[in-house]
Amino acid sequence: MTTQAPTFTQPLQSVVALEGSAATFEAQVSGSPVPEVSWFRDGQVLSAAALPGVQISFSDGRAVLRIPAVTAAHSGRFSVRATNGAGQATSTAELLVTAETAPPNFLQRLQSSTVRQGSQVRLDVRVTGIPEPVVKFYREGAEIQSSADFRILQDGDLYSLLIAEAFPEDSGTYSVTATNSSGRATSTAELLVQGEEAVPTKKTKTIVSTSQMATSQTRKQHVPVSSRNFYFYQLYIQLLLG
Repeated sequence: MTTQAPTFTQPLQSVVALEGSAATFEAQVSGSPVPEVSWFRDGQVLSAAALPGVQISFSDGRAVLRIPAVTAAHSGRFSVRATNGAGQATSTAELLVTAETAPPNFLQRLQSSTVRQGSQVRLDVRVTGIPEPVVKFYREGAEIQSSADFRILQDGDLYSLLIAEAFPEDSGTYSVTATNSSGRATSTAELLVQGEEAVPTKKTKTIVSTSQMATSQTRKQHVPVSSRNFYFYQLYIQLLLG
């Protein structure tokens, strides 16, 4: 059996949470054999007994730590460590608990673009807010659900819509909404997907060789003798020979 040291394919992301709201840390880890996962807070092993109310789970490589209702005392540095016989890996992030709120604010807005059919398209926004806003993507007012063709990704405050292969019917108005308890913000842009241009049909040209032209001219100059003219010609010769 091949062994592989643990690797975080999706590391922890720092969280800013409003006091009394939930805070969640998530990470995706791979390794063979399946790693064992441990959580730490400020360097100390974390458990349900050490932090009442905390919910810890690990399934299919996905490690999750959730605190249902945070207080200022929960602020700190959280780490997750994955260990197996081939090695170990650690991912760390911060939890900041605040009593202040802030409405969503776009640090980077959607940008309109024109692409060729078959291209991959990525629409990015950066948005902040306290508590962390819920971000959704729309096309022509209809919400886009993450799928194999339209993937919605998040990396910290960067939210992306990835279109694997764009077609002309994907053209339209795209928008992003970011919502939290303090407000709502929207960013909108246009996407134009240009289809393949039709290739004009070339006219067929007939090329005539020099020899063909000469043969044609010869045929035009030769005038065949009719059978009636030939009869009078023979009669004329007979009269001459008498």
